[in-house]
Amino acid sequence: MRDYDEVIAFLGEWGPFQRIIFFLLSASIIPNGFNGLSSMFLAGTPEHRCRVPDAANLSSAWRNHSIPLRLQDGREVPHSCRRYRLAELANFSALGLEPGRDVDLAQLEQESCLDGWEFSQDVYQSTIVTEWNLVCEDDWKAPLTVSLFFGGVLVGSFISGQLSDRDWRMLLLALTVPGVLCVALWWFIPESPRWLVSQGRFQEAELIVQKAAKINGIVAPTTIFDPSELQDLSSEKQQSHNVLDLLRTRNIRMVTIMSIILWMTISVGYFGLSLDTPNLHGDIFVNCFLSGVVEVPAYTMAWVLLQYLPRRYSMATALFLGGSVLLFLQLVPPDLHYLATVLVMVGKFGVTAAFSMVYVYTAELYPTVVRNMGVGVSSMASRLGSILSPYFVYLGAYDRFLPYILMGSLTILTAILTLFLPESFGIPLPDTIEQMLRVKGIKYRQTPSHTSVLKDDEESPTILKSTPF
Repeated sequence: MRDYDEVIAFLGEWGPFQRIIFFLLSASIIPNGFNGLSSMFLAGTPEHRCRVPDAANLSSAWRNHSIPLRLQDGREVPHSCRRYRLAELANFSALGLEPGRDVDLAQLEQESCLDGWEFSQDVYQSTIVTEWNLVCEDDWKAPLTVSLFFGGVLVGSFISGQLSDRDWRMLLLALTVPGVLCVALWWFIPESPRWLVSQGRFQEAELIVQKAAKINGIVAPTTIFDPSELQDLSSEKQQSHNVLDLLRTRNIRMVTIMSIILWMTISVGYFGLSLDTPNLHGDIFVNCFLSGVVEVPAYTMAWVLLQYLPRRYSMATALFLGGSVLLFLQLVPPDLHYLATVLVMVGKFGVTAAFSMVYVYTAELYPTVVRNMGVGVSSMASRLGSILSPYFVYLGAYDRFLPYILMGSLTILTAILTLFLPESFGIPLPDTIEQMLRVKGIKYRQTPSHTSVLKDDEESPTILKSTPF
């Protein structure tokens, strides 16, 4: 009896058809990057200070000293959220007293920014922060907007803005419109023949494979999929599968739980480091450029690792690299800003490589009959991680290294967890739940038979022999 891979082996592994589908699918992802990380600029927080209105009737000397100073990174800078009481300053100004000479500024009472803020326009002309005053007591709302965006990604919702408006709205519109072009890919990217076969739709699968053979310049057999030969998949189709099947047996349940944790923590690290880029020392646009450029070698390395090395150790190595350098950041002297930036980029390199590999790894762990559901649930966990990531960055307002300590620790713990997943490198993709590889380190009781694939603790003896550990 032949399996699916053996049946379609005549197509080859990397013909024109496979290349076309690969590049079309890759192109559909490009707009995601525009929207996913646009919040670095849309929600950027420029330097700001309390507004002192002209009606305050202050002399130029008192106006210049109306904002108290605070220590930041070893230097004194104007406070962003406090000012001296203007009524008191106006009295001193009317009496002709001078700040610092006649009046001790340290003894003056302070108040919040009752008249709003003045925002620097050196970097940003306008953002949602400057337009809605999301600073000081309301600074928690800025990361909330990012979390709400990723929440929208999770549920697939789309919110349209006023197209006639301009500053940051036009940027958002320009980033969103290219995604509409991906709708055309519906007519060019076919359904997965493997999935169609698993659903018993053999005729549709044959048409796609025959078209692929024609594009690759190969003569396809008259009959490609014989239902009697693909008996395993046919029998699985007779059972209706739903998301609960990801938790039925101990083996698939452990894979699902570990995958959810893996995707969530990797997403926290990836989006956390990406969203924290504007907070690095130096020019924000240069730093964002470097953050994007570092992903190119990360994806290249991930491709090489997927081609030649075991999945488990490749993922763990990338995560250990990313997590360890993030933990090392707190030891960097304050004046070595560029070294800190380099370490952040190395951390982004490791997490990005792991993030790209986890898609392939997860798809290989689940059988065809529930593969889409398994990857979908894992991807949902990734969205939850992205929703949480803005608040990891927000913690930097209290301690600059706290986000890196948390993300680095989670990344290293995830690397350890990865070592307990099954190894799928060089092993045919499982088509049925019976063919799934066992989770490493989990003991299973022996069962006399495997008449029901949904019975807890059940494994196929032939698969157990081929499971490498």
